[in-house]
Amino acid sequence: QEAEDMAKPWCKFAWVLDRLKNERDRGHTIDIGFGTFETPLCQYTVIDAPGRRDFVKNMITGTSQADAALLTVSAAQGEFEEGLRKDGQTREHILLAYTLGIQKIVVGVNKMDHETVEYSLDRFNHVRRELGVCLREVGYNPDVVNVVPVSAWVGDGLVERSARMPWYQSCTLLEALDALSPPPRETDKPLRIPIVEVYKIGGIGTVASGRIETGVMRPGISVVFAPSGIRAKVISVEMHHRKVQEAFPGDHVGFHVQGAEAKQLSR
Repeated sequence: QEAEDMAKPWCKFAWVLDRLKNERDRGHTIDIGFGTFETPLCQYTVIDAPGRRDFVKNMITGTSQADAALLTVSAAQGEFEEGLRKDGQTREHILLAYTLGIQKIVVGVNKMDHETVEYSLDRFNHVRRELGVCLREVGYNPDVVNVVPVSAWVGDGLVERSARMPWYQSCTLLEALDALSPPPRETDKPLRIPIVEVYKIGGIGTVASGRIETGVMRPGISVVFAPSGIRAKVISVEMHHRKVQEAFPGDHVGFHVQGAEAKQLSR
């Protein structure tokens, strides 16, 4: 409704995670955004990272917290070629994902409904072939990467196969994500959680957030912040605005601590 009110109906899906006023005014992602969804097999934390070169620092911050990458490329004539040129953003994002240690990647070839594509098998095969060359150059094996044709706007290929693309009978985008296997979770090691943000919330106190890399976090434990050496007690732990009694490696959490001021802590 907000997108309609601002005469930007085409932004309605982007605004699910683009919540900052500046992002909505400018029409593109600036900061990383978090969301969650579940399938019968998995629970996912979505990290929406900006794609524009101006905000590559935030893209790196978001990508560094991910177990896997969903690379979205446009099938539209001109847009795909722009992203894959020597200094294009698609090529840069693939390189950054690989450099940051992401081994598992799924590709969504979006805008199959575009007027320059019209659900063309030939165009999809061209995009997949050219993208495969880029993936291989960076270090990925394109033979094991699922490349899925989709139209995010219409909903084709996301959850169900599309009647508009009878030539494609492989996995949907959701099935491709469910086919990924999570990395090993080291719960037997000491707690380690790189801090992404620190907040001072009125009526609550100091809240830090980040992704657990090793160990288990529970309310009541004592934690030490580096490099300052400040020790604090964890009062509560939340995931996606829900309190939990335990959080494990791979979980993105916010935790309220007692004994440390927000200004004493840093990323």
